Amino acid sequence: MTRSSFAFALVLLAACLLFDGSRTTAHAQEAMATTMAVVVVGEAESDSIVQDPFLPAVQGTRINSGKKTSVIDLDEFPPIINNNYRQALARTTGLYLSEETTPLLSIGYRGLDPHRVQYTQVLKDGIPIHADQFGYPEAYYTPSLDTVDRIEFLRGGAALVSGPQPGGSLNFITHVPRTDRPFSFGTRNTFGSDQYFSNFTYVDGTVGQLGYYGYYNHRSGEGFRESNSAVEVDSAQIKLVLGASTTSRWTLTLEGYEEQHGEPGGLTLATGPNAVNYHTNRDATSRFFDHFALERYAASLAWETDFSDATQLTMTAWGTYLSRFSVRQRGGGFGTLPVGAAANSTTIEHQQFYTVGFEGRLRHDYDWLGGNHTIAGGVQVYHTDSPRKDSRGLTASARSGVLRNESDRSVFYAPVFVENRFKWGALSITPGVRLENIWQSVDERLNLDKSAAGTPLASSEVHDFVPLFGLGAAYEVANKTELYTNISQSYRPKIFTQTVPTGGTAIVPSDLQEGSAWQLDLGFRGNPRPWVSWDVSGFLLEFDDQIGTVALPGGLSTVANVGRALHRGVEASGEVDVIGWIQAAQRGSLTVSDGKEAAQPVVPSLTQRIGSLSLYGNVTLLHAEFTSGPLEGRTPRYAPDYLLRTGVIYRLGERLKVALFGTFVGSSYADDANNADRFIPSYMTWDLTAEAKVFKDYVSVTAGINNLFDEDYYARITNTGIDPAYGRNYYGGISLKF
Repeated sequence: MTRSSFAFALVLLAACLLFDGSRTTAHAQEAMATTMAVVVVGEAESDSIVQDPFLPAVQGTRINSGKKTSVIDLDEFPPIINNNYRQALARTTGLYLSEETTPLLSIGYRGLDPHRVQYTQVLKDGIPIHADQFGYPEAYYTPSLDTVDRIEFLRGGAALVSGPQPGGSLNFITHVPRTDRPFSFGTRNTFGSDQYFSNFTYVDGTVGQLGYYGYYNHRSGEGFRESNSAVEVDSAQIKLVLGASTTSRWTLTLEGYEEQHGEPGGLTLATGPNAVNYHTNRDATSRFFDHFALERYAASLAWETDFSDATQLTMTAWGTYLSRFSVRQRGGGFGTLPVGAAANSTTIEHQQFYTVGFEGRLRHDYDWLGGNHTIAGGVQVYHTDSPRKDSRGLTASARSGVLRNESDRSVFYAPVFVENRFKWGALSITPGVRLENIWQSVDERLNLDKSAAGTPLASSEVHDFVPLFGLGAAYEVANKTELYTNISQSYRPKIFTQTVPTGGTAIVPSDLQEGSAWQLDLGFRGNPRPWVSWDVSGFLLEFDDQIGTVALPGGLSTVANVGRALHRGVEASGEVDVIGWIQAAQRGSLTVSDGKEAAQPVVPSLTQRIGSLSLYGNVTLLHAEFTSGPLEGRTPRYAPDYLLRTGVIYRLGERLKVALFGTFVGSSYADDANNADRFIPSYMTWDLTAEAKVFKDYVSVTAGINNLFDEDYYARITNTGIDPAYGRNYYGGISLKF
């Protein structure tokens, strides 16, 4: 779809979205405590409402008990501009951000490859948003953080209820319509370095039993590289909720997203002919014509009903179209300009993904043998058709050309999953099972490389049935303080290019196995008072039968199971509100008695008068290495020995928010072979952001400095070279709400 047709499709929304801005959602979440976003179930309220920093033991139709979880509450921060995940992940342990100069996202966990979040299940309101969950598990799209209320993170193999990936699941929970008035809207416009501009516009409200929420978001900028780093993003959504305050609710969501950006290429530390040296000019460009474009359109319909306080059902259906288009000039090397005859041509890749899916989940609470128990389970049916075409352009900037490769690909997926939380007093035990059923097919229609090599076209149909088991346990040692452990299996099926490589010289053995993993967590966490929280845990991840490529004599290669890796370490996080601590000390309520504080006089509290001052810190200490196979003794890519985040957040209600974020990352390699030119040195960087209301609740200003001390670093290296991180940059904006 062209940009003009995208604008036409959104004309009704754009007509009413005259202003732009952020929204405060605390009141909306409280008013909709029975919606899909925040659900009250049969047990005590504190056991079921989503609240920072951990997910509740039971949440709607899901069980989280005995699992390591995190809630990233974006309302705790000043507005996050330009989807800056370095800030969004500031209070969350273990998630490694591989920063780049495009809007695309790469996040890894516990030493797993971060590229496009491919080892982690990525969801939006519970719906998968990878291009394809298994054949092409790359998350090119993530929603604008302006419209995200919170991000829920289930760690590692404990995420069996969401998917089998070893990196857990990230679930973006988006805003719901407010219920306290029939109409509201707002506007935020932000300007920044290198001609950055963003506009976020929303309108929402509830009329009778029908709630609506719509937004339009635009972001653009020239980027800091000398050439070919411009970015443009347009997205919009309409969400309708019928019966939000009843026991049976419907949610319809329609959304569109278009993004395009230049790819300025990588740099090198080497010198020589055609080398683009990092130290000479870290803002330089090595690729002047490379381009990437993404289109995504989706619709979903969810029905949630409460049969009783003890039984809840959710059913969700969705359909998605995603188009990934890229153009890359040929003839270039690692940090070098394209040269030779090949430089007068381009590689053009177009992949499309047509997806439909359905998921049903049921939760029921019951009493048995003196305990209060919960069973939850469901089924998902998912199908993707994915045609792919690769062409050769005949000039250095050509975006169309001669067709060279064409294939039809498809995935049919039908998992079944169930868990049961057995709870007797302070002890809960949660066994679970997930039965994976995946049918994957790839049929080549054309491959000129194979034709030239005399290799026949490939056709493959594969069915995998994989049972996965998990077991979690938790013991509450005091009010909102518990010991927990979880051991779960996970796995990584073959992707499309491992089933049928596009090159003409790669061989796929008949006994190629999917990657498999198991993961153990053992931890102690607590949030006994609103002003203090912590989570300390040890983990062990074993990842076997990883799939890679091995060179063979005669210029051939084979796709093979290349080895076993062991990842082990410690994660620790803590946060304390200093002002809340002082207030508790003044009131004599630092200790907990029966989970309740003594009644206090009705006077403005210290936090109401002077706000809150939160000091936070989290660290991951990791030792990861290949223990068998051709890479034995080497470190997996993007697996630094340490990842430390710390900072301070000051809040004066909703009137003022100021945050200082610090990020410290150890050295790592960008490839599993640990080649010297793929070494990423350690770095540290700081961000300073603020938001203040200047006229009642109507007008706010936002400002920030990213990379406050202008750290010279990079966190990503690709085949084109070093991708430099953004130096010091600024932004400021104004928000209006009515």
